Amino acid sequence: MHEITVTEEGLKKLTDELNYLKTVKKQEVKDAIKTAKEFGDLSENSEYEAARTEQAQVEARITELEQMLKHVRLVSADDISQDRVSVGVTVTVRDADTDKTTDYQLVGSTEADPFQNRISDTSPIGKAIIGAKTGDKVTVHLPRRDLTIIIENIEKSKD
Repeated sequence: MHEITVTEEGLKKLTDELNYLKTVKKQEVKDAIKTAKEFGDLSENSEYEAARTEQAQVEARITELEQMLKHVRLVSADDISQDRVSVGVTVTVRDADTDKTTDYQLVGSTEADPFQNRISDTSPIGKAIIGAKTGDKVTVHLPRRDLTIIIENIEKSKD
């Protein structure tokens, strides 16, 4: 597995999810299996099958999270500079064609949420702007076209 970059907030979310799955969700699934077994014949017991499927999904997610946490690279607030675009900054970019500006918060891939303008450092825009400075003109290679953007502002993200 490759290294996964996360902010302090992202690391907390991952560890909280892992803790929840191990302490709460596993017990809930175990209880659901026990209850389903009480319904009798397991070969025709849909509740039992559903609980077993959920158990497998929970175990798979636990394994996935544990692997991710073994390969995490934490970007702390002290590591973040406002001189260049990096994980942990909010960057204002201007489309060179339309003059429209957009603010993006650059985060690790596990924290990305494009609907909240939280983009991953591994996304096309994220890859293109990493290391750029204010005033730099950057070309983003998108599947349907190339996008030219200008870095207008870089600041440490607030959350």
